[in-house]
Amino acid sequence: MTAPVKSAQTAVPAARGRPRNPQTRVAILRAARELMEQGGPAAVTMEAVAARAGVGKPTVYRWWPDRHAVSMAALMEVQPDARPARRARSVAQALQQQLAEVVDTFATRTGRNVATMIAAADSGTELSKAFRNHFVLARREEGRRLLLEGIAAGELRRDLELEAALDLLYGPLFFRLLLGHAPLDAAFAKQLLKDWLRGCAAARERA
Repeated sequence: MTAPVKSAQTAVPAARGRPRNPQTRVAILRAARELMEQGGPAAVTMEAVAARAGVGKPTVYRWWPDRHAVSMAALMEVQPDARPARRARSVAQALQQQLAEVVDTFATRTGRNVATMIAAADSGTELSKAFRNHFVLARREEGRRLLLEGIAAGELRRDLELEAALDLLYGPLFFRLLLGHAPLDAAFAKQLLKDWLRGCAAARERA
């Protein structure tokens, strides 16, 4: 059974007291991005974010538990989760778009800084948990939906083992992101999907 996907923000219980102001959230995330762009990941502290956003430090804590969660939320603002509904196109095209969006997200300066933080962090840190739950698992669940659509439409093999297929599709992407041993770019995403389809597409799609 797949664990529910939680975001870096929604994983934190809502604080009691006054309702949180959405405009304050925007200001905090803007401050976090600016700090990251100017000074790198180490520049994003709760104190610095609060000062730049013009709010008290407790206000920042009302939204996020630590600086890592703020950094991850700032990355998510660069590439929002909301996407237009998939229209009359193939599942392969939808998957290609999704992989391209991941590449585009981490091509930004904020994305590169967050990737550096993740690569250096222990797997038990809040940053690693936020990245895993809010980004990796969210992309994976979206991919699961697309794979099921592809199987139903006859575009993908009916005997496809979903968990293995998802690992084969997203594993190389995040492996390259975290190790940084080779470029994570549009050309790689395109070739990755092409190779994946050789094994996972229905016979008529491979012909």
